[in-house]
Amino acid sequence: MRTTPLAARRSMAFTAAGLLAASSALALAPGAAASGGSDSSFTLDIRSAVKVDPVAETVTLPLLQGSHDGQPVYYVVTDDSDQADAQARGLNYVPKLAHALGTAAVQQASVVGGEVQFPGIVDFSPTRVVTPGPVGNEFAGGSYAPGSVGDAAYSPLITTGNGIVLDAAQVADASGVHDSVVSIDYARHQVTLKSFFGFWNGHRTIYLHLDASSPVVAAAEGSNYAPNLDAAPGVGSNDPETSARSAIIPVVNGAVGVGNPARQGLNSALRGDGDPLNVNQDIPGQGNGRYSPVWDVHPVVWTTAAIASGQRVLLTSGSQVAGAFAQGLITGAGTGPANPSLKGLPAANVISNCPIVAVD
Repeated sequence: MRTTPLAARRSMAFTAAGLLAASSALALAPGAAASGGSDSSFTLDIRSAVKVDPVAETVTLPLLQGSHDGQPVYYVVTDDSDQADAQARGLNYVPKLAHALGTAAVQQASVVGGEVQFPGIVDFSPTRVVTPGPVGNEFAGGSYAPGSVGDAAYSPLITTGNGIVLDAAQVADASGVHDSVVSIDYARHQVTLKSFFGFWNGHRTIYLHLDASSPVVAAAEGSNYAPNLDAAPGVGSNDPETSARSAIIPVVNGAVGVGNPARQGLNSALRGDGDPLNVNQDIPGQGNGRYSPVWDVHPVVWTTAAIASGQRVLLTSGSQVAGAFAQGLITGAGTGPANPSLKGLPAANVISNCPIVAVD
């Protein structure tokens, strides 16, 4: 196995306060369900995945090679707007992606000799910086710089002119590799990526963190900075007929502490407690057309009163989030449109490209 180390990085700093103000290894065969530890089992959604390891929190995917200006570009494909094509490729079927056609959120790629040629590319050479803020304000008070930056043409969403949109995030090129890469095997055409746990309707999800339209989110997640994703239609909307997005809800100030069963949130993650345990509004395969990996970020903050009265709990579903917001227990940290599917919780005008791989 040939593993590419992270290249030397250059720095570019941002703060989260601006974002909030502005807005043993376990292999799963395709389609299989298997134990993800002593308390759960996961069913694979992306059937083309080579291996999913819930213990190590890694996902191994086929590594595809394309090009940009004659130079090799390596990428993964996770989601597909066409049902038959998604089935044939073993990808998540996501009809919502087609709503982004004709916008800057979708690269117009071409295929020459069976190889995808990308107009946009990622620079993987910058230094990723994540410096937490003071205790109790770790996220908003932190300083951040993304470790990989897309150029003016880059987006993980591509089309080759056939009316199909693919989620095809770039993970390596001559400048280096994606910050979530654990190992990359060019000879076997495989790449292993770090994943996150999240929640959907009380179930745990396993999802990748590949791209984000905010430099703060891209740095915090270890994703490509891809501002063109903001052009995807449907900010603050989960309408399957018009929106390319679905909501993801990060809790800013959830309970902290590794052993705390209510632990959750961005502050907790930046303290080193574990994943932020974000809430996914939808998952693939439900037949309602609402899932999208183009996550419309809706951050929430527990109120001082809710915390003081012991009402701060682990949030595990969109309906639970919406209820807590309606009761005034949490507030929205976004400044974007109110989302009617979440009882008016405001969006943050930020996208995070995080394909769901498996659900327990």
